[in-house]
Amino acid sequence: MRAIVVRSFGGPEVLETLEIDVPEPGPGQVRVQIDASSLNPIDVSTRRGNLAEAGLMTRSAVVGLGWDVAGRIDAAGPDVAGFSIGDRVVGLRDLLFVVPGAHAEQVVLDATAVAKAPSTTSGVEAATLPLNGLTADGALSACGLRPGETLLVTGAAGGVGGFVVELAALHGIRTIAVAGHSDETLVRELGATEFVHRSEDLGMAARKVAPGGVHAVIDAAVVGIGAHNALRAGGTFVALVRPFAPPPIRNTHVIVHETYADGARLEELSALVDARRLTLRVAETYPLTEARRAHDRFARGGLRGRLVLVP
Repeated sequence: MRAIVVRSFGGPEVLETLEIDVPEPGPGQVRVQIDASSLNPIDVSTRRGNLAEAGLMTRSAVVGLGWDVAGRIDAAGPDVAGFSIGDRVVGLRDLLFVVPGAHAEQVVLDATAVAKAPSTTSGVEAATLPLNGLTADGALSACGLRPGETLLVTGAAGGVGGFVVELAALHGIRTIAVAGHSDETLVRELGATEFVHRSEDLGMAARKVAPGGVHAVIDAAVVGIGAHNALRAGGTFVALVRPFAPPPIRNTHVIVHETYADGARLEELSALVDARRLTLRVAETYPLTEARRAHDRFARGGLRGRLVLVP
């Protein structure tokens, strides 16, 4: 079968389509015939070597890419309960040392890493849910906000930020969305209470609509200290990229949220998609064998939705 791998770090030119043996599931594992897999920023960071340099993954001769999985179970190992052959599922591959990754034709995952896919969406759409949905949900939970409190979200029009805005609205949290002018309509439709352009001084802008500062910040756009300035004393700042987490000044709490595979929570997010409470957004699709072209397109930016690779 085919899988996208890198054997050296660099630009899109280092991506290879490799023929490898079909993986076999072990105890407690399922094999998924992949219908689609999203391209995420972390895949680009892996390809460039950023994760290896940061000590977040081991240096290996062959590195598989891809986290998001949408497809059908075509094999299961012993001790798997709750799934049957042919089930449509979504899942998250969070073990970077395992080859292949999700940018492949088939992948083996722990059964605890998968969930029933949303029944109202295509595989391409479903592939945009796992990593971004679990990241947004975990980051929001880390904030510990109560209904009526205020959250500032940078990158609110992006994959993670958009889910944060929608989930916050479901919990009755007031949201200040930070994005570009052309995204104001979008983020308000997603549930944002207030809008701030990303070029503004976020500390001053937030205090105009939230006197004293916001209760929490989720920094999906990796703004860092500029977003922290919007936070009130004792508030919570959730960073998604460890090297860019600001210091916890003014008695604030700075948390670096790490996403992991959680099939049980992913199933709940799938249900929210079916209930039309979470919006899945696809920008463009590419054949798996054109992964280099997809990475080139990602580098040009301006996307409002995920690029999706289809085997």
